[in-house]
Amino acid sequence: MTSNVLRPRELACRAAYVLRGNSAGTMTRAAPDLYPHQWSWDAAFVAVGLAHVDVRRACLELDTLFAGQWRTGMLPHIVFDPAEEGYFPGPDRWACADHTEDAPRAPRTSGICQPPVHALAVERIAQVAGQRGGGAQAQVAGWLPSAYTRMLAWHRYLASHRDPTGVGLLTIYHGWESGMDNSPRWDAAYAGVEVGDLPPYRRRDTTVVADLSQRPTQQEYDRYLWIVEELKRANFDDGRIQETASFLTTDVFMSAVFATANDALAGLARRLGKSEADELAEYAERFRRGVVATVDPVSGLALDTDLRSGLPLVAETLAGFAPLICGGLSEAAEQQMTRLLESARWTGHPSLRHPVLPTTSPASADFRARAYWRGPSWPVINWFFALALSRRGCTDCADRLRGATLAQLGDGSLAEYYEPISGEALGSLDQSWSAAAALDLLLARDWSD
Repeated sequence: MTSNVLRPRELACRAAYVLRGNSAGTMTRAAPDLYPHQWSWDAAFVAVGLAHVDVRRACLELDTLFAGQWRTGMLPHIVFDPAEEGYFPGPDRWACADHTEDAPRAPRTSGICQPPVHALAVERIAQVAGQRGGGAQAQVAGWLPSAYTRMLAWHRYLASHRDPTGVGLLTIYHGWESGMDNSPRWDAAYAGVEVGDLPPYRRRDTTVVADLSQRPTQQEYDRYLWIVEELKRANFDDGRIQETASFLTTDVFMSAVFATANDALAGLARRLGKSEADELAEYAERFRRGVVATVDPVSGLALDTDLRSGLPLVAETLAGFAPLICGGLSEAAEQQMTRLLESARWTGHPSLRHPVLPTTSPASADFRARAYWRGPSWPVINWFFALALSRRGCTDCADRLRGATLAQLGDGSLAEYYEPISGEALGSLDQSWSAAAALDLLLARDWSD
C-alpha cells in the first residue's frame, strides 16, 4: 500500500489509465497478468466505468462479451482472448464446443456462468449517457435494442434452466459461478466432491501471486477442476448436470442480483415498447420472494442451500446481505439488516482499516484476512452494495460505504482486494473492475452529494 492518498481527480485519472492499459481492443482484460481474458461480471462492471470516459467503448465491451453467448442463452463466465495462451484453465481444458453444439466455436468460452449483473450495467450506462447528453446519449439509445434482445435470452435461460422448480433461487454448478470462488459459503458443498481420475494440470495463479496464502489450496483446486470434468462428462447439459453433478447449490446473492436485474430489464422493455415487461417483472418478484425466504432468524442473514444434502449452508459472508440488493423485506426487517451490516460484526468491527464490507465477518471463525473470498474486502463489491443501498433509498448507509470505499481506493493501487485490517493491497494490482468502481463512485452524478 502506498503512503500517499490520491485526490479524487488523481484517482479518476489513474482509474481511466488502468482501463486503457488493460484494453485488448474490443475487450478489457480483467487484470494485466493474472486475468488476461474477459470475465462476465467483470466486463459488465468495467463497461460502467468505461461509460464515464467513452460510451462507445462501453457498449463494445458488452457486445464482445455477448458474442460468446450460447444458443441456450447462457452467458459464459469467460470469453477467451485468442491472443492470450497462458491462463489456466484455458479454452482447451474447457473444450466446450467439443462437448455441445450450444457453445460457440468462436469465440471460445468457458462452460459456466457468473452473476447476471449485465442488465444493471446497461441501466447504469444509460444513466451515465443521459447525464452526459448529446452524442453519448444517442449512441446508447441506438445500441439498447440489440443489447435488450441478448439479455432477454440470458434471463430466460436463468429463469428456466437454473430454477426448474420455480422456487425463485438460482442453482449453481460450481463455486466459480457465484463469483466468490472459495468463499466459506461453499465449504460444505465442496467437501462432498470426491475427486476422481483428474487429468494433470499446472496452475498459473500461484506463479503470479507470490503469497500463496491468498490463493485457494491445491486440494481446493483439485475439486474445482474435477467439477469441470463432471460438467464435460454431462456435455454441459443442464438437466444431466442437475442429476449427476456432485456440487449443486442455490445462490442467494446471485438470485438477488437476478431479481434486481429483471427490474432493470423490465424497465428497459417498457422504454423500448417491448411486450416482455410483465414477464420480466414476474421473474423479479419470484426471485425476490425466493431470496427473502432464505433469511435465517438466528444469524439474520440469507443462506444458500446444498441441494445434494438438502441442508442450509451456514456461513457469515457478505452474500447474506442479499435482500439489501433486491428488496422484499418489511421496512423493519430491512432496517434490522442494515444495522447488522454496520454492526461490530461487519463494517463496524473495531479492527477494520476502513468501514467496508469484508467478504467474511471478522467475528467469524471462518475469517481469513488475506485469503481471496474468505476475508479480504473487494472495492467492486462495496461499490455494488453502495449502489444497491442507494437504489433502495438507504442513502445514509450507501454514502458511508461509498466514502469508505473511496478512502480504501485512495492508495492508487486499484487492487483486486485488500487486507481489511491492515489495508494492504492484495491480489492483482491495476484490476479493471476496481478502476471501474472508482470511476463510478467519483463521477456518477446521482450519489447524494
